Amino acid sequence: MRSIKAHSGCGSDRSCSVVRRGEEEKMSSVPDGKKLLRSPSGLRMVPENGAFNSPFSLDEPRWVPDKECSRCMQCDTKFDFIRRKHHCRRCGRCFCDKCCSKKVALPRMCFVDPVRQCAECSLISQKEMEFFDKQLKVLLAGSTFAVTLGTSEKTETMTCRLSNNQRYLFLDGESHFEVELSRMSSVQILTDGTSPGDSDIHTYTSLMDSHCLSEGGTTRASGMLLHYKPMGSQEAQQLRLEATDDKKAASLWLTAMHKAAKLLYESRDQ
Repeated sequence: MRSIKAHSGCGSDRSCSVVRRGEEEKMSSVPDGKKLLRSPSGLRMVPENGAFNSPFSLDEPRWVPDKECSRCMQCDTKFDFIRRKHHCRRCGRCFCDKCCSKKVALPRMCFVDPVRQCAECSLISQKEMEFFDKQLKVLLAGSTFAVTLGTSEKTETMTCRLSNNQRYLFLDGESHFEVELSRMSSVQILTDGTSPGDSDIHTYTSLMDSHCLSEGGTTRASGMLLHYKPMGSQEAQQLRLEATDDKKAASLWLTAMHKAAKLLYESRDQ
């Protein structure tokens, strides 16, 4: 099996990110082990090692203590022996049965069964289900792109896919390298006929650091500019993906990545 030598310096084509194919399992695979965890909110199926949680996952919220909640936090109904308190499993706030009656799937917290959520949170969770039911499968399946690393003018045809543990982007061609989602600093989805800086670029600026989010344009996605910090480095590098022959499949993958980036961004405020 051919090994790939990583060059030093962040201007290099393969700087900091390239690994031997045989090392892939050591560096980025999540153990198959899962465990059932029972919490006050319900039964959850989580990785045995918490360090391997999906970057799309959310921590269970701290419940508002019963003694601090004498009224429904939505309709202000006073609790008594008939009107009982219920906690939303997503936000942890306290509601009456009428304001917290829906049980909705919440895969971002790894619940096995649908759980009780308030009206506001249930709408959010229902919208997110489209990502887990459809877009996530597209990202895992992958698509083919012309890939340019850093400032290099050389491109390589590679298959880009999300790892099974949802923590890495894998790029495979003549070489292999990976990008950890938690170390992405910005994602730009390019549309047909655009170049970086045009007005109809879907941009998630500084996903991990900024609160600025803008998006625009409705044409088909044709490429992606990604900035990330390789492990052990604080200097961002650029990765560019452009659709090749199967533009429809590439566009579907990029659209799914657009939704994934949005979830990563929004999870910081949840």
